Amino acid sequence: MTTTLRAGSAHEFLALVPHLAGFAPERSLLCVAFEGGRSVGVLRHDLPRRARDRAALVAVVVSTLCRIPGVDGVVPVVYTDVRFEARRSAPERRLVELLVDRADEAGFVVRDALCVAADAWGSYFDPALPATGHPLELIEQCAATEAVPEADRPRGGAASAGSIPEPDADRARAIARELGALTAAGPGAGEFARLGDAVDPVELVERLLEHGREPAHLAAWFLHLASRPPFRDGMMLQFAFGPVVGAAAHDDAGDLGTRAEAGGVTVDELVRRELADGRFDEVQEMLAGLIVGCTTLRPERARLERGAEVVLRLIADAPDRYRVGPLCIAAWLNWALGRGSAAGALLDRALRLEPEHTMARLLERHLGSGALPDWAFLRPDRRGVA
Repeated sequence: MTTTLRAGSAHEFLALVPHLAGFAPERSLLCVAFEGGRSVGVLRHDLPRRARDRAALVAVVVSTLCRIPGVDGVVPVVYTDVRFEARRSAPERRLVELLVDRADEAGFVVRDALCVAADAWGSYFDPALPATGHPLELIEQCAATEAVPEADRPRGGAASAGSIPEPDADRARAIARELGALTAAGPGAGEFARLGDAVDPVELVERLLEHGREPAHLAAWFLHLASRPPFRDGMMLQFAFGPVVGAAAHDDAGDLGTRAEAGGVTVDELVRRELADGRFDEVQEMLAGLIVGCTTLRPERARLERGAEVVLRLIADAPDRYRVGPLCIAAWLNWALGRGSAAGALLDRALRLEPEHTMARLLERHLGSGALPDWAFLRPDRRGVA
């Protein structure tokens, strides 16, 4: 069931893959999924570092393709820093042959299988492929590449979406001062009055999404709340699903906090325990389901994108001790957007700062299992490359 893209068009297809993916792929296996003759999505995984990991990766890829409605074809594309010249052949051939076999067994049409290496590119299906591949200039100089303005071309690998901006030293000092004042403030203190309506975390998140670069005292309030699990999770979900879900999460947070204090455990520990014991009520179960992606309620992509941008900017200017909670939020937002590598890089940062942080560990375990949210398998928009 394999068919090959016309030789004259394969390099043009490769020119478009970074635009479909939204980043410049590096050391990756990308699978462009098709419904009929139209691309409907891109799956990305790190290349396995060990030969024994190939079968597990292929199983994850094929099972994921099986969950996407309407998908009947695929084009695997390997991006690697290994050279054709070193192998005298296309690198990662064994991995791709295994994937092609399993995809064919599952009923998918494998339209082509391509490799972009450090020095050349080629099709694994091409019996006449030179040992040194085809020159990369064919991709770089084709009409499909030149049609995209330089400013709009994807830059950076998949993990680059999780890059933290350079800090603003003056703003960082101002935020640190505000955090110190908030920590020392008692009930009814002037620091809270200055927050106005944004003392409510639901209002705060909406303000951040609208304006982004809020005054230092509001940035500090977000960082202060994000270091507290119930507020952190509520704000995280609100960035994705809107203020109604955020309000429900914050309403539930008070009860969770009370029970955690009574039990002498952290909120994260209480959530993990109650989830394992099946003791969640309907609201808690709904919120937990949203966090792990067990819902077909699709987040608003524009909110996710904006939220990730805002939180990364706040992390840049935050003291280290206030970074872990926002890093968890940013990691989850990137995962919700399908950027697993960016999410993983952000969780690595969080765990370097606090190796035993409960939420960071839970997210690392869940995301590291290859889990994808259910909304990733909703019927995609009908757009792509014909």
